[in-house]
Amino acid sequence: MTRRYTSLAWTAAAATYLLIVLGAVVRITGSGMGCGDHWPLCNGHLFPPLNDIGTVIEWSHRLVAALVSALVVGLAGYAWWLSRQVSSSIPGLPPGVSRAPFVALGLLVLQVLLGAITVKLALPPWTVILHLGTAMLLLATLLVAASPPGTGFVLQPGTITLLSLAFVTLLFGALTANLGAAAACTGFPLCNNQIWPSGGGLAVIQWIHRLLAYALTASVVVWALRSGRREAWRVAALVIVQVTLGGATVLLGLPRGLQAAHVAVGAAVWAGLVIAKATTIRTAQLR
Repeated sequence: MTRRYTSLAWTAAAATYLLIVLGAVVRITGSGMGCGDHWPLCNGHLFPPLNDIGTVIEWSHRLVAALVSALVVGLAGYAWWLSRQVSSSIPGLPPGVSRAPFVALGLLVLQVLLGAITVKLALPPWTVILHLGTAMLLLATLLVAASPPGTGFVLQPGTITLLSLAFVTLLFGALTANLGAAAACTGFPLCNNQIWPSGGGLAVIQWIHRLLAYALTASVVVWALRSGRREAWRVAALVIVQVTLGGATVLLGLPRGLQAAHVAVGAAVWAGLVIAKATTIRTAQLR
């Protein structure tokens, strides 16, 4: 039973990761209104005519969102059923992890509501950013749910700081993209060859995103050096790839493929941090 629960949690996490990447493709291709302002229908249809690429992309995103919803609801239902079998916790899993599916269900409801509001209000940046932020929290919660027995988060200052820095960096990346600030800073690693840009508010927003990314890179590398753990070095490698992709995206004129890859690797960095931190805590507890 525990194996089925874990497999379902991993499947839900993988689908959520795919949803995040598809959401980036929707934004990059300008397909956010591919279904018009209809929700949950698409252009007034349950199964719309797919004669426009924007409709195909947006409808594909909605289909994956429906899959994620089914998986998260199924995971919460299965967790509830298992909790009824043995006391109030899932057999083989600590109580802290057994609550994760229900937290994920709450985040899913919020995510669905934000998605509807985003469409109805014609994609205002603030709703798009909140939508992404909630998706990242949902991904993290599902990864915690999928973690092995004995795994959980101890709210140590280092863990909170690193995860918070990664999360804020992701949000500023979304802010940069959705406000059209991606082209406000030319050159790399500086912004317009300046330590502090003078090109207006959009340049400042992108520069803050870059500074956060540089700080995250340094923090992860220091963590990897101090811990010496393989998981930490994997995250460090992902962060370096992410910064490299960010620089290449700017220097090559924001090609769509690199923009999508930047989001995909950014989500992988976030997922890797969550997994590595949970694994680190479990290892410490076993000593």
